[in-house]
Amino acid sequence: MGDILNLRRARKAKARQDAETEAAAKRLQHGQSKAGKKLSKAEQEAAARKLDGHKRDDS
Repeated sequence: MGDILNLRRARKAKARQDAETEAAAKRLQHGQSKAGKKLSKAEQEAAARKLDGHKRDDS
């Protein structure tokens, strides 16, 4: 005799697995987390400020 299967739980588990698969695909597609993007942008702005601060005025 086979095992008893709760269809509602099986449907919810499949939906959770599908959502996790989609989330993983989106993480790969968009790359960085929001905090990572913010840190990268701050580093670029700091480098630009440093470069502008070391410009020479030859005029």
